[in-house]
Amino acid sequence: MKTRFVAMLAACLLLFLQQKATAQIQQGNVLIGGNISNIGLDLGSGKNFSLGITPKAAWFVRDNLAVGGYLNFGLNTAKGAGTGIDYGVGALSRYYFGRETVNLLRHARFFIEGNAGVEGYNPAVGDNTNGFGFGAGPGVAYFITPNIGLETLVKYNGIVGFGSAPTSNNLNIGFGFQIYLPSKKIRQVENDVRER
Repeated sequence: MKTRFVAMLAACLLLFLQQKATAQIQQGNVLIGGNISNIGLDLGSGKNFSLGITPKAAWFVRDNLAVGGYLNFGLNTAKGAGTGIDYGVGALSRYYFGRETVNLLRHARFFIEGNAGVEGYNPAVGDNTNGFGFGAGPGVAYFITPNIGLETLVKYNGIVGFGSAPTSNNLNIGFGFQIYLPSKKIRQVENDVRER
C-alpha cells in the first residue's frame, strides 16, 4: 500500500513538473539571460579565437515566440598580434518548437534565433567591419528547473558596412543560460520595490 502511494505521488509530481516545463514559453512571460561563453571560429583569413558576453532580454508576444534585444561585447585574440574588440546592440527574436516528448530530452525545447542591429568586428590584425549586423541559427534549451534553461546555440553572424572590409562573417557556438519569468512575478517584484 505504501509503495503504491509513493508511486502515485511520484507520478503526480512528474506530471506537475512536465506542465510547468512548458509554461515558461507562454505569451506574456519574460526571458532574461545570455551567452556567458560565446566561442567563435573566424571563417576568414584572421584565424582568430574569440570569447564574448551576449546578454539578452525578450518578451513572449505569443506562445513560443519571443521578441527583444541584445548587447554583444567580445575580445578577440590573434596569435602573436594582440587583442581586438567586437560590439553590438540590436533586436532579436526566438521561436521555440518541438514537444518535450522525446525521452532523452524531456525538458528540452529547440529554437531558432535571429538578430539584427549595429555591430562591429575589429580584430587586432586583419580587416575590420562596422555597420549592419545580422545573425541566425538553431539552438536547444534544456530546462534544469521550470524557470532556468541551459542552452547551446550555433549561429551564423554577418556584418555589412564600412571599414577595411565591406563584409565579415563567422560561425559561433554559444553556451549560456536563460531565466524565464512569468509576467505576474515581475509585476509583483515591481510593486514590492515601489512600496519600499
